[in-house]
Amino acid sequence: AVVSTQSTGEREVEGDVVLSDIGQGVPFRAGTFDGVISISVLQWLCNADKAHHNPFKRLKCFFTMLFSSMRSGGRAIFQVYPESPKQMELITEQATRCGFTGGVVVDYPNSTKAKKIFLCLFAGTPVNNIKMPQALGNEDDNTVQYSSERFTGKKRKRQGEVTRKEWIANKKQKRRAQGKEVTADSKFSGRKRKPKF
Repeated sequence: AVVSTQSTGEREVEGDVVLSDIGQGVPFRAGTFDGVISISVLQWLCNADKAHHNPFKRLKCFFTMLFSSMRSGGRAIFQVYPESPKQMELITEQATRCGFTGGVVVDYPNSTKAKKIFLCLFAGTPVNNIKMPQALGNEDDNTVQYSSERFTGKKRKRQGEVTRKEWIANKKQKRRAQGKEVTADSKFSGRKRKPKF
């Protein structure tokens, strides 16, 4: 990626301008920013334009470097136009994995033209207990809260659902009733194997 700093006279703006690929991180010192604003940028990190582009890695690299370049309690607001809910979920998941808290605010959720989606993030704990901004266009609560709690992956057994061990025992019972040869039951029957032997 090309990183260049141009003089202000060329761009007609005050200050320095940095041209960089944010998928490879942002080139700033730790604790530089109190706030970050972005309009229509994040969703482009979800595209794999080149063979070596991986959306997961690009988002993780960006959010990790952004988190380190922000002061504790700093805020970041991203206006995004995701292609699908999965893309928005990918973006928010990577942000929370990198240490950000916050959520999504949707302005005018029932409108096709005026609908705006904002990802509101806090670096560390918000200063003075700052809350999520309120959405426009509807009195209902239009925010989606994301927590940093992780899903453990354990599923609850539904009523009437057969466990693996019970299913194997039933299968062996049927095969024995048919007169077929079946291996003897042991304490290892129906156990889940470890990935390595």
